[in-house]
Amino acid sequence: MTQIIPLFPLPDVVLFPGAPLPLHIFEPRYRQMVAQIMTGDKIFGVLLYDPHRSQAASVGSSAEILECEKLPDGRMNILTQGRRRFKVLRTVEDLPYLQGEIEWLEDEPCAEDLYPVTEEVLECIKNILKLSGKLTDKQVELPEDLPSDPLSLSYWVAGTMYGVPEDQQALLELQDTHCRLTQEAKVLSMTTKYLAAHSALKDAIG
Repeated sequence: MTQIIPLFPLPDVVLFPGAPLPLHIFEPRYRQMVAQIMTGDKIFGVLLYDPHRSQAASVGSSAEILECEKLPDGRMNILTQGRRRFKVLRTVEDLPYLQGEIEWLEDEPCAEDLYPVTEEVLECIKNILKLSGKLTDKQVELPEDLPSDPLSLSYWVAGTMYGVPEDQQALLELQDTHCRLTQEAKVLSMTTKYLAAHSALKDAIG
């Protein structure tokens, strides 16, 4: 089943289900978009936009507006949260803002045991925080919003990989939880080794 939703292409932003996304709305067309969807389900789609190719990705996540602050000059500050992944089947351009006919995406049922790779990812996160705390001489606690179920954890980790939107987009487009977690475990393992080397150097220098 498909439906049409407003689309909001954003450079360098890949939104994952469950992730918060604050936005400052200033363009007239997007002010109109927000005003319109606030009267309905408060849902719009976020897509990664490549300004060099003037092209938006075909897979994104829907965002639900949780809070909306209207400023005196018509601008808005909104707080949104990622909800569901979708694929754009076609774009609709009969309004000032972009819309798209979309289909919702879900990960395929996994035949493999997700427990080992989930535990590996969680252990990597704990080690990274421990090493980061050692390097900064500060105690770093586990984030309160760190999920334990495999699917949500895979989204959470992908959402924290700042600065690499292309890699994030590739993870968003995967429809295999085990594959997503496995790729993330490799990245986290490399980060752990990097931090461990710096920690050892710090100890050696004294």
